[in-house]
Amino acid sequence: GKITAGVEAQLAEFEKTLPGGVKLERGFFQARNVEHRLGNLFRDFGIALGLVLITLLPLGLRASGVVMVSIPLSLLIGLALLQILGFTVNQLSIAGFVLSLGLLVDDSIVVTENIARHLRMGLDRTTAAIQATRQISLAVIGCTATLMLAFLPLLALPGGAGSYIRSLPVTVLCTVGASLLVSLTIIPFLASRMLSRHEDPEGNVILRAVNGAIHRFYSPILHGALARPWLAMGIVAAICATTVPMLGAIGSSLFPPAETPQFLIRIETPEGTSMSRTDGALRYVEARLAREPDVRWTAANLGRGNPQIFYNQSQGQPRSSYAEVFASVDAWKPDRTPAIFDRLRKDFAAYPGIRITLITFVNGPPVEAPIAVRISGEDMGVLKALAARAEQTLKATPGARDVNNPLSVDRTDLNLGVDEGKAAAMGVAAGAPRRLARLALSGEETARFRDPDGDDYAVRVRLPMGERNELSALKDIYVPTTNGEAAQLGAISTPRFQSSPARITRYDRVRTVTVTSEVQTGFLTSAVTADASARLEKVLDLPPGYSLSLGGQAEAQSESFSGLGAAILIAIFGILAVLVLEFGKFKTALVVAGVIPLGLFGAVAALWLTGNSLSFTATIGLIALIGIEVKNSILLVDFTEQLRRQGVPLRDAIEKAGEVRFLPVLLTSVTAIFGLLPLALERSGLYSPLAIAIMGGLVTSTFLSRVATPVTYWLISRGERDAATA
Repeated sequence: GKITAGVEAQLAEFEKTLPGGVKLERGFFQARNVEHRLGNLFRDFGIALGLVLITLLPLGLRASGVVMVSIPLSLLIGLALLQILGFTVNQLSIAGFVLSLGLLVDDSIVVTENIARHLRMGLDRTTAAIQATRQISLAVIGCTATLMLAFLPLLALPGGAGSYIRSLPVTVLCTVGASLLVSLTIIPFLASRMLSRHEDPEGNVILRAVNGAIHRFYSPILHGALARPWLAMGIVAAICATTVPMLGAIGSSLFPPAETPQFLIRIETPEGTSMSRTDGALRYVEARLAREPDVRWTAANLGRGNPQIFYNQSQGQPRSSYAEVFASVDAWKPDRTPAIFDRLRKDFAAYPGIRITLITFVNGPPVEAPIAVRISGEDMGVLKALAARAEQTLKATPGARDVNNPLSVDRTDLNLGVDEGKAAAMGVAAGAPRRLARLALSGEETARFRDPDGDDYAVRVRLPMGERNELSALKDIYVPTTNGEAAQLGAISTPRFQSSPARITRYDRVRTVTVTSEVQTGFLTSAVTADASARLEKVLDLPPGYSLSLGGQAEAQSESFSGLGAAILIAIFGILAVLVLEFGKFKTALVVAGVIPLGLFGAVAALWLTGNSLSFTATIGLIALIGIEVKNSILLVDFTEQLRRQGVPLRDAIEKAGEVRFLPVLLTSVTAIFGLLPLALERSGLYSPLAIAIMGGLVTSTFLSRVATPVTYWLISRGERDAATA
């Protein structure tokens, strides 16, 4: 962007001022990752646009042109609304536009198809446009309202996950709302001017083929299902019942890896380790990375963490026992890059006495580690023993790696062992021995030195101890007394080393040790966490006053999915309220909403077949799917109700509505599927599960609901008719 271009220009100017032998390296620009992702999304958008155009061919070239007008108009209005609401164009908002692409033409397809059907019935253009739009307008408004109600609760999702994905539902809501406005105003006007009255009453070749297939295959199936309604419903229910075991098989997850080529390597030596020892481990890591042909560049930091380069990775605190390497491979390749990282991890694990962890970036809110086990209590000795058992249990759990127990190695502290009585007798002020020991060991800044280049350096004074601080040297330090003389430190103290916990942390004001673990490639974090939790419950015998809880992804997932559960309930009840208002009967609303399990079956089956888990974004896809499939069901039930009000017998009305409305439902579903196809094929851990869930749900819902909805309507309406007759 503009900021990156400005920075690069300033760097170029600064580079000219550097002295000879000094080279400025440009390590990393986040904008390049963003440009790559946005470029892929824009490419997917173009492909989706072409695929949507192909699916509209059964309507004819003129009708397809009318429908296609709604795409740029809706997108422009949606983009304007997005800017007014204060949202930017980012990867999630663009994914929202791609997702909307298959949805925003739905209303225009239904309106245009109905106008074209009225024209084929012999009406003039203006009359056909007015009557067809009036006939379908209530259904279209109800359809769009249900779709928007499915996305609306996502705006109120709590926590970091809700903030992270908020621009996606806002984009969909703005764009789909704009498409409703366009479909009921501009599209009827354009259709009344552009559609021909002299086309074949049966439509073009493609439309005749599609309608012929509907009459040949669908009509007999629907007729047979209405003849044996309970058998048909039993088959559909049995199919939907397989959703539950499939959900258990695919498991759940939060957010996927970011799939960026950059990664971090953290080097942690025991507390108190000298900078030179840490530097040795750092040089080993650099040398190992230099032997890896796919690694393009590295940037090392000794004694501190790398500056923050990913939004949910904070910079490590400066200390002599810490180092970090920021590195990058040529490009993220799903079939190659994880294997490279696993090979590096294996070599790093063989380095003795030092913890070296390779970190890949993950989307979503920050978490301390994929698996985090918290043990809380008051006594540090008991906590240390429990943490050691938890560490061994996690190491024995399949799929866990890089287990870290912060209490596994004690910190070595220096205890001066001051004899307060002797010190007071010799006139040594309280605290003076500790101040002098700190001055001798750590030193104190006494001045600043500025070189000819204008760089400042601290001048620090301390004992000349060379590479190591010898404990015996402290005995020769002289401490000032109150009478102006000096006393030898060895005369009033006995310095010694003692062990203490490396870290004392508190969680909810209670002492807590957190044992963490990463997850091996190919393992699902939720499955490894569940296995580890079950093992810990068997192994850890917690004394009274001690508790065990899970943090990491399990905690973040619980918070995020609890918000999604509320969003799903709000969406379902909101949709039911719209349906009751539209149809005036609760039973009819239930008939329409009865398609929801049909789509869930297809969504879960698609995730299972493609090897995806039920991630946070996949669950958002399920919520969106609820609105889409209910939207299609409304078209069928609304037209059935219209035919019955015109005096058509119940069964004839159901069969005719099923045949007539099959085409617009099929077209809207196919356009949505083709619009999402590029996202599904992107192999992105963030977008692809969302697209796959919606596509799979639309496939099963489109076909199963064409039987289930008419049969359910037949059973309920027949019961009402029989009750009225009795």
